[in-house]
Amino acid sequence: MTIPIKQIKLRKVEMKLLDPFTTSFGTFQERDFFIVEAIDGEGNIGYGESVAFHSPWYAEETVKTNEHVIEDFLIPLLRDNTINHPDDVYEIFKPIRRHNMAKAAVEGAIWDLYAKRKNISLAEALGGERKQIDVGISLGIEPTVEALLANVKKYVEKGYKRIKIKIKPGFDVDVLREVRKHFPDTQIMADANSAYTLDDIEHLQQLDDLNLTMVEQPLAHDDIVDHADLQAAMKTPICLDESIHSLEDTKKAIKLGSCKIINIKIGRVGGLSESKRIHDYCKEHGIDVWCGGMLEAGVGRAHNIAITTLSNFTLPGDTAESSRYWEKDIIDPAVEVENGVITVPDKPGIGYDIDHEALEKFTVNVKTFDL
Repeated sequence: MTIPIKQIKLRKVEMKLLDPFTTSFGTFQERDFFIVEAIDGEGNIGYGESVAFHSPWYAEETVKTNEHVIEDFLIPLLRDNTINHPDDVYEIFKPIRRHNMAKAAVEGAIWDLYAKRKNISLAEALGGERKQIDVGISLGIEPTVEALLANVKKYVEKGYKRIKIKIKPGFDVDVLREVRKHFPDTQIMADANSAYTLDDIEHLQQLDDLNLTMVEQPLAHDDIVDHADLQAAMKTPICLDESIHSLEDTKKAIKLGSCKIINIKIGRVGGLSESKRIHDYCKEHGIDVWCGGMLEAGVGRAHNIAITTLSNFTLPGDTAESSRYWEKDIIDPAVEVENGVITVPDKPGIGYDIDHEALEKFTVNVKTFDL
């Protein structure tokens, strides 16, 4: 049975984060992105969200490159091909190298449309099993250790299952040691966003004394070789993030022993289908996975919730409640966390209604493409 897509709408959205977010590669508060709408002409609309940033900090993609690739390459490919299942989209887009975040935004809308046409939840369409998921929270670099401790305390008291702390040279071991002293029983991990090299190996080995759940992407964003050397020298599990763009990357990293954990971000790996394949391969090879966040609004957050229902997402992800980031989200109800747990919606598709009034308020431009 084909998925009859009649139109694609590319909606440019601009929202402001409640608080500035700082990592080793920069600070930002404005978030612009695209909502992709896949429309079947029968009253069903599937929604996807792009996750690229305004600047090429995290990856080479940006909001502008997403627009260019979706409009000039991906939509024409959809016109020229028949889609029987959302898994087909990955193969249809294969002639376009990389640009995974652009691909994932379009593929996500088609997955949502498919689930709505089948009258099942996106989680069920993906083969998810969980009715509830544990979530952690990602905290940016603060001006002082005291400010960070106050932030950690706030979210521990809210019941979040894991605290992720961004680190960089000069804001790392001593800071984490202080956090551990104040929160001896809290599940804590560090995220370096590629801020170190193997020259820092002895410095990073000090983290082994802090009982961290993992250290995420300490070395270069495109590396899996040096990470293998670092993992061999450390007891703390290394988690790869930026290095993993595909199932093939995953296979190589596991073969080399570059990590014990992999962070799956839907946008980074090119969509839900590839996320599922990476999940399945990691499960077969005893590698835990979890779902990372990209400061998503409600649509992207809903996709993260759906993929996290798969059985090998054994560690809390970064899908915090909407109110952590936005004064007003674009879904209804907003994502809510209770004692570190999100109840997975069971309505068809992403499980949340679109708040059309809010979406229109934040929309700055819409392009419509007939297929």
